[in-house]
Amino acid sequence: MALFPLQALFDGDLVVLLLPVDDGDPMTVVADKVAHHVVDHRVAAQDRPLRVRHDGRTLPDDATVVSAGVRPLDVVVVGYAS
Repeated sequence: MALFPLQALFDGDLVVLLLPVDDGDPMTVVADKVAHHVVDHRVAAQDRPLRVRHDGRTLPDDATVVSAGVRPLDVVVVGYAS
């Protein structure tokens, strides 16, 4: 397991975050790390699960950063499930 920087944007927010993630983190952890800096600060909390998108596809919750093909400094978008 190794830490590397990841760029993240939360749906409805204007700020691009640069966050350290572990290459073994599942997408639920990545989503929570991003939401920690945004939800209830600049975006209202909602009672729906968070989803992570990368390269136009929604990633499975249990996919790890590496298994999902996310590389250092890639951009992911986190948002609430429809």
